[in-house]
Amino acid sequence: MKKLLLLILGVSAFSLASKAQDTVKTTSDAPLVISGSADVYYKYDFSGHKNIPTSFASDQNSLSIGMLDLALKKSVGKASFVGEVSFGPRGQEQSIVAGAANDSYHIQNLYISYNVTDAFNLTAGFMGTFVGEEVISPVGNFNYSTSYLFTAGPFQNAGFKATYTFSPAVSLMAGAFNDEWNVYTAAARVNTFGAQLMVAPVKGWTAYINLLTGPSSGTILDLTTNYQITDAFKLGLNAANKTGNGAANYKGAALYPQLAVSKAVTLGLREEYFKLSDVTAAGVTTVGNSVIGSTLTANIKSGPFTFIPEVRLDNNKDVNAGFTNKDGAPTKSASQFLFAAVYSF
Repeated sequence: MKKLLLLILGVSAFSLASKAQDTVKTTSDAPLVISGSADVYYKYDFSGHKNIPTSFASDQNSLSIGMLDLALKKSVGKASFVGEVSFGPRGQEQSIVAGAANDSYHIQNLYISYNVTDAFNLTAGFMGTFVGEEVISPVGNFNYSTSYLFTAGPFQNAGFKATYTFSPAVSLMAGAFNDEWNVYTAAARVNTFGAQLMVAPVKGWTAYINLLTGPSSGTILDLTTNYQITDAFKLGLNAANKTGNGAANYKGAALYPQLAVSKAVTLGLREEYFKLSDVTAAGVTTVGNSVIGSTLTANIKSGPFTFIPEVRLDNNKDVNAGFTNKDGAPTKSASQFLFAAVYSF
């Protein structure tokens, strides 16, 4: 009898332990997710010196590094956090923009989110901007060199936002952000309003209408849209208009057609028009320069590795707008080619 009771107790204890273990497995928090990228490049400008003033990949005739990007993400119930930091020249350039010229690292993202419901999310912290087509990480861009629109617009915004997803086809974000771009703290106060309307009219087509407005940084109205027209052909568009901050105002548009010629190879073109606004001071108006940039890029993929050959030709309207030839004399055009290697994990 005692043996039978011991056997029953043993089986019961094992059963309870198994159920408890299953409960732990199903209710445990999600694991810490580590992701990131590393990139290197070689660039040559046909003028023999650095000439095109967009962000990153500025070294001339040098095998150079971009950045090592490390991101951490973890969810705990309805809450989650994202922390992302970069090391290297690509990150250091952002530190210089933010006023910390000696930093060899840069915080890309550091924010906490809470899902109030499946449809309603609250997020606060320092975030990659929601404005524009291109992003800081080379993994998120098709072209390795960046556009004038990307360079002129914000990289990051610190603040608080709320997003409501009405359906898979419509969502709306609104938030309050610090008065300065690309820095962790406000120079004066939180006084910038941001909003984003996302619509997906048909399968494969997504559009974002973005607004960011504040007395310090001005007002940006931005449209970013991508349409996967066929399995092989994708078309993207980014158009923006910025007002309210003197010489920093601009308008422009960039078209991004891409064609997959095989599973491993995709060809893409960025055709961009960018114009600085006219500036009037002491009764004298200075006409803002305009530039047309044409960038032909290939992405050759093998698993997490992407090889990127690229050729770029930019043309200024004004011969004195900043481009110079091999002799240092003003010229209307600048051209370069580069090879980049990007590994994502």
